[in-house]
This record gives sequence, C-alpha cells and structure tokens, in this order.
Amino acid sequence: MKNFTIYLVILIFLFVSKVLGQETFESRAKKIANKIEKITKEEKSALKEEVEAVNVQLSEGKITQEQADKRKRELAEARAIIIEEKVTLAQNELNDLVQQKVDGKIKEQDSTHTYIFSWKRKDVDKDSIHGEKRTTSQFVFAMGLNNMMVDGKLQDSNYSFMGSHFYEWGFTYNSRLMKNDNLLHAKYGLSLMYNNIRPTENRNFVVNGNQTVLQTNAINLDESRFRNVYIVLPLHLEFDFSKPQVSNGKTYFRTHKSFRFGIGGYAGINVKSKQILKYEQDDLDYKTTIKGDYNVNNFIYGLSSYIGYKEFSLYAKYDLNPLFQDNAVKENNISLGLRFDLN
Repeated sequence: MKNFTIYLVILIFLFVSKVLGQETFESRAKKIANKIEKITKEEKSALKEEVEAVNVQLSEGKITQEQADKRKRELAEARAIIIEEKVTLAQNELNDLVQQKVDGKIKEQDSTHTYIFSWKRKDVDKDSIHGEKRTTSQFVFAMGLNNMMVDGKLQDSNYSFMGSHFYEWGFTYNSRLMKNDNLLHAKYGLSLMYNNIRPTENRNFVVNGNQTVLQTNAINLDESRFRNVYIVLPLHLEFDFSKPQVSNGKTYFRTHKSFRFGIGGYAGINVKSKQILKYEQDDLDYKTTIKGDYNVNNFIYGLSSYIGYKEFSLYAKYDLNPLFQDNAVKENNISLGLRFDLN
C-alpha cells in the first residue's frame, strides 16, 4: 500500500516510546478499530442469518444438500467481499490519521486522560477498576513485509522485498488458563488476512493448465501485484509477564501491561485471489484487475508467533502448505511485521 512506509515508522515509534502522551491519536485510532470490529461482527451476524435461512430451505426439502452447500459458500464469499470493501474505507481513514500525525497536526495532551480511558474499559471487572475478567477481547491489526520461500530460501529475486506486504485485522479472545496465575493465556479469534506479492522484472502470473507461472509481460508494467484474501482462525498460547496487583487484600490480574510472547498457528480458507496490473499506454493510465482461482490452494494453515511489550509486538507467520496446489516448485508464504492488540 502507498502509506506502508508511514505506517512502519509510526508503529516503530509507538513501540519504542510506549505510546506515552498521545491519547488523542490513540483514541481516534481506537474509534477506527472499533468501526472495523463492528463491521466484521455485523457481517458475520448477517451471514449467520442467511445460512440459517438456507438450512430451513434444506429441512423443508426445497433444495438438496449439494445446493445448500454451494449456496453457503457463495454467501460466505459475498460477505467476505463486503467486509473487504467496508474495511478498506476505514483503512483510508487510518491512512489520513497517520498522515496527520506525521505532519504534526495532532497535538499531544496531558497523559492523565489515559487513566480515565483505562477505567472505562468494557473488560474491567464490575467490582473493581484494578481487575480484569478472566476472558477479555482485543481488536488486532498487523502489517509488514511478505514474500515466498522455496526449500528454506527467500524468493526475493522473484518478488519485490520491500514492495510485497501483508495486512491482517480481526478480533481475538484472550483467556487466562490458570485461576491464580497470570502467565499462560489462550488467544483465539477470527481474522481477515491479505497476502500481497509483487513479481519483479516486469512479470505477472499466467495459468498454464494446472501450473501457475511467472511470465514477462509485453507491456511495460508500472505495477504487478498478486493478492490473496483469507478468512482464518488463529490460535496462540500466550505468555504474559504482567505482574498482578494487590488491593484490599485481593489479587487482580491484568494483561498487556508488560512483555508478552505467543506461539501457535492459524487455519482458514481462501475467499479471493486477484492480480492487479497497472501500466501506461498512449499517454493513458490503465489498471486491470483479473480475478480467478489461479490454482491457489483453497485452504491455508501455518505457524505464527509474536513477541512484544504491552499492545505492540513483532509478528511472524509462515504457511505450511504451498500457495499453488500443483506447481512443480512449492512456494510457501512467509510474513514479518508489526502487530498491535487493542483491548
């Protein structure tokens, strides 16, 4: 994306500075995050109602099991497209917000407001502002560099190293596993994942039977980008080193207050594959979007891990299955970037 460099600089700055004295920026970013989470929940709820309607038709004998399964897949794909379109608008708001921060248009405020914000968190126990429920929820946003691996070697000669990016957003639940210890947590949820790769040397993907290969384009391309969109279920075992607090003889556990790291993985389905080509011809700018299956695997599963401080962490993920189903050369997606989990 165009503002990738801006994102990276701002997120690194926030990670190092512990996000002090920037409540205005955070509150506005939080509103955008809540908007994205609301979109996801609303569309998921709508999809559930649509699927229930299909089940009613099936139970009444109006459609066959095969027709019902096909209709459910179509509904899931349609909702995924709606989510992508709506979230893109919210992401543009985030782009503008980050640019305003870079330009110095957002002033810092007294950090005491941060405490007021913390007291209003919906995950706080009703009987005390010092405590936190055993299960809390977070909005998750991650972004960074994306590429492919073949036999343990990075394919940065085939795909632009700095130009290939990944994005992920969704929501998670964080459950403390032990009643009287805060170290171990189960972190699970739902995410929308975008993996983008940009072929080098004026090439783009073409399908040749069951093989999807890179081919030099006859036109001088300004941009060649291949995007895959997935709905995934991530699951991590999180180690949280936040210290407990004692008040009035009672011990309260808080999360995301110190160093954390998580190990786990993810599994999901591919909901869209498309290739975006931009070029200039006869003094006119063209943008071509070509959608198709490109012999891409319908399912995705892999390993992921993160390590960080408070809300921010370094994040890595690796697909265990190859991107293309039957290609002679097995290419596996790998990503490295920044992630933040907002309570």
